[in-house]
Amino acid sequence: MGFIQLLKKGNTSSGIAAIGNTVLAILKGIAAAFSGSGTMFASAVHSLADAVNQGFVYFGSALAEMKPSKRFPTGFGRLINIFCMIAVIVVTIMAYETIMKGWKLLKHPAESSDFLLNFFVLVAAIAVDGFILFKAMKEIAEEAGVKEKGNIMATAFKNVNKASPATRLVFYEDLVATSGAVLALIGIILAQFFGVLAADGVITILIGLLMIFVAFRVGYDNMVGLIGVAAPSDVENKMADVLLADPDVVDIYKMRIIQEGRVYHIDGIVELRKGLSLAQADDIKFRVMDRLLREPEVADVTLGIIEDDEKRDWKGMPEPT
Repeated sequence: MGFIQLLKKGNTSSGIAAIGNTVLAILKGIAAAFSGSGTMFASAVHSLADAVNQGFVYFGSALAEMKPSKRFPTGFGRLINIFCMIAVIVVTIMAYETIMKGWKLLKHPAESSDFLLNFFVLVAAIAVDGFILFKAMKEIAEEAGVKEKGNIMATAFKNVNKASPATRLVFYEDLVATSGAVLALIGIILAQFFGVLAADGVITILIGLLMIFVAFRVGYDNMVGLIGVAAPSDVENKMADVLLADPDVVDIYKMRIIQEGRVYHIDGIVELRKGLSLAQADDIKFRVMDRLLREPEVADVTLGIIEDDEKRDWKGMPEPT
């Protein structure tokens, strides 16, 4: 697969977010330089951090799509977790700088200028970050396979853990970026019209703390992803239903499903009805494996077969009478 074809498979939300936040970082940086606003500086640093992170994540999500090789037989899915961890380091450093800037402004409040420039740049930031956030929420719904239409924000919060690491990072970062732009707007309004100069420092610190929240949330998710985490219970139940739908499968002796990004690796042993020949049992095993592999989120399946032991091992299965 060529490099360009590989890039086309990168996470759409992170690619759009990287471009949008680069533009916003430049605009906010210019506004902060002209006006001297600490709040605008904090917002510019936040946008720069988002742009760098989401650029990293976009390339990471593309590289994670590389096919398994002889040396790496399980593929490169966890590369995206490594890139997201790099992004967490960047966010943490910039959050620290932002908090320090806010603390200085809080101790030594200073009046900023060019209110209209700051105002229009922040309105543009709310619009751009809001659009990126909306796209990320839609992508969460798509990746989670949500079919029922409802409140997109509620759907995103409910299903965010089922999305890919890249989409989760974009969602959290732009949720904070949009909130930060709104806070920054409030800060410059309070300073301009009400003379509350301390608001500049307070809101700068708040934006830094929000960045710390993103670093913690994304860092935790990706640390878990690197270790290897069990699939959500609804995914496990869905795969169990696929197995038990086969008329020759009596029970599931055991099953382990590991989540890697937005795909799942299934390892299990199923119990088949008694009286089958080895050839028949093999045919059933491959038939059931094929049904599991047809699920778009399933990457690979390892399945063992045993004869029914007349006990109910899988949770929710009724005991035989």
